[in-house]
Amino acid sequence: MTDETIALITGANRGVGRAVARQLADRGATVLLGSRDLGRGEEAAEALRSGGGDVRALMLDVTDAATIESAARQIDERFGRLDVLVNNAGISGSPGPTEPATADLNLVRRVFETNFFGVIAVTNAMLPLLSRSAAARIVNVSSGIGSLTYMTDPDHYMSRLAGHAAYPPSKTALNSLTVQYAKDLREQGILINACTPGPCATDFTRHLGLPVTRTADDGAAIVVRLATLGADGPTGGFFDDDGVVPW
Repeated sequence: MTDETIALITGANRGVGRAVARQLADRGATVLLGSRDLGRGEEAAEALRSGGGDVRALMLDVTDAATIESAARQIDERFGRLDVLVNNAGISGSPGPTEPATADLNLVRRVFETNFFGVIAVTNAMLPLLSRSAAARIVNVSSGIGSLTYMTDPDHYMSRLAGHAAYPPSKTALNSLTVQYAKDLREQGILINACTPGPCATDFTRHLGLPVTRTADDGAAIVVRLATLGADGPTGGFFDDDGVVPW
């Protein structure tokens, strides 16, 4: 990664996304910090710049086509390409009823709108820019809670979590989507992978009921690793710090 690397991270004004922004900036990348609230994005970018990084706020709501198109246009005008896209923006749907038998369907739709459809919208808008990169990388920030293996393994703590119709299925769908993009983009040399940062101590985990043992910086490490893969790196996989995560 060099000072010529241009990286976009969605939902990056706090939590794991902000930690990813800091770590990529520390490696010399120009980081575009996507935030649906530009004011909060500017505050986060300014704080990261104080640490010496080249971090610039960019208004981007993954559920708003107009802001996505505007972001793509601004990146094109300023840089002419994009080297790294981190699809980090996500919502849990909590608090609110998401148990399958009593789920609020409007809430479920909102979760999928951000966690699944938003990834498609942003990725497709950025693909023309990514195609101009010599080594484009896409990272979809998923979750171990999207692993059907974990969810059905009686020895894994996730199998004992309450059932939810929104967040876990949205991440399972995102994992599948990652595989489909990898098949589609392989010939272009664009590597795309999903990862799980693990349950980190951020605002996002507050309502998920997961045992939290990690920091946002811990969670960001696997994202950064996949964002900086070499040409011989994997594509279409699902990873955590220890390696491949079972589907």
